[in-house]
Amino acid sequence: MSGRATNSVPTVLADDEPLAIDELAYLLKEFPEIEIVGTARNGLEAVERIEHLEPDLVFLDVQMPGLDGLGVINKLREGRAPMPAIVLCTAFDQYALEAFKLEALDYLLKPVERDRLALTIERVRRTMIETEPAPSAAPPAAPRPAKLLLRSGGRNLIVDAADIVYATIEEGLITVVTTTLTGQSNYKTIEELQSSLDPATFWRVHRSYLVNINRIREVVPWFKSSYQLRMDDRKQSEIPVSRVQTKRLRAMFKL
Repeated sequence: MSGRATNSVPTVLADDEPLAIDELAYLLKEFPEIEIVGTARNGLEAVERIEHLEPDLVFLDVQMPGLDGLGVINKLREGRAPMPAIVLCTAFDQYALEAFKLEALDYLLKPVERDRLALTIERVRRTMIETEPAPSAAPPAAPRPAKLLLRSGGRNLIVDAADIVYATIEEGLITVVTTTLTGQSNYKTIEELQSSLDPATFWRVHRSYLVNINRIREVVPWFKSSYQLRMDDRKQSEIPVSRVQTKRLRAMFKL
């Protein structure tokens, strides 16, 4: 997809009603940052499309034959591919609580209204496109030492930000991996954690991952011209880089 616009978000639409897909695709034409790369007509097809196309964003109907939207999310979590951001779409509001338990980016009621969709795209912009300025290869000019409290083994430990290798969020819990230990942070979102750290050092490479660029050990080519970052923690963890952030990765390391 070399013709992709700068900072566009590859997106899949999944709904068993063709008219609903057509209407949503029509509304999304107003937002140039959204690039529709595929559609699916049922849950099983949605899983196949998402695993094959590896989009960064999916608009997912909740009620579909074969496998419903919540089942699609659970099936994707069993796979190896990076989890895309999910916007659940439904005519019923009783799924809202379950949606946010599953960390859906947003929840849209049908029929989707243009103004409400614009709020969703603004959220996409904030969490997936807009990033801090690209870090310089040169060391930052003597920032104040930052400390972070982590819960580990029943203890509250204070660690230096420079020792953080990466942080990730799953089911609302932020796990921070340092050079010597793994613990949980009291921050509620990756955005909150990121705002407390040096933006020249910590990079949101994926909606679920924040990495210390000084702790990147290796850039590993992955599927379909994408990359993973092998970090220098004890397990040499491999962190996915979203397609939106691949351009910055290439520029940073002259790939």
